[in-house]
Amino acid sequence: MVITVEIENYAVKKVLVDLGSSVDILYWVTYQKLQLPDTTIDEPIYGFYGEKFSTRDYINLHTVFRDGAQTKTVPIRFLIVDAPTSYNVLLGHPSLNTLGAVVSTPHLAMKFPSLSGDILTIHGDQRLTRECYMASLRPQLPILQTNHIERPSGSGIILSGDDLDTRVGRDVRLEPVEETTPWSSLMVAPSSSVPGSNPNNVKS
Repeated sequence: MVITVEIENYAVKKVLVDLGSSVDILYWVTYQKLQLPDTTIDEPIYGFYGEKFSTRDYINLHTVFRDGAQTKTVPIRFLIVDAPTSYNVLLGHPSLNTLGAVVSTPHLAMKFPSLSGDILTIHGDQRLTRECYMASLRPQLPILQTNHIERPSGSGIILSGDDLDTRVGRDVRLEPVEETTPWSSLMVAPSSSVPGSNPNNVKS
């Protein structure tokens, strides 16, 4: 689910809510666009497939979740990661637990209690979800289009069927490996297939 949050007085879009992540991540490109103090720490981490990514440091930032006029602000400890991605921020278990959030991916919604006891709801943005998905399929897209905190006017990305599924518009039906035989020719009468059978089922 992709949502929008507020960090350092910026509306940060393309925030991925990842129920399988044990860490909250702020990506390096987003960190720079937020104009936060520079960091000199550079330590590598490795993914499941051996990919190497640089981590810059941890940073504690107050993050605002908004439902209309109501908001809830929670402190989040982000790991700064320098890696190519379609997202600006990744929210995992730590931030969701701090927020007290319950996420429903079928409904693209996240609910959590406010300080006053009201239940606030944030809905996922399907358009941004499609953009991030498309960008992950097209890694050659420039960073300018995939990692902006605020998308500038006139930089919309047009989605097409070919961008989402390479099979669209192509006849890729499966073909048989060997020659085929009509089913009707395989249907043989029982009298001819079983020697000594009595077609009239009459006892002798």
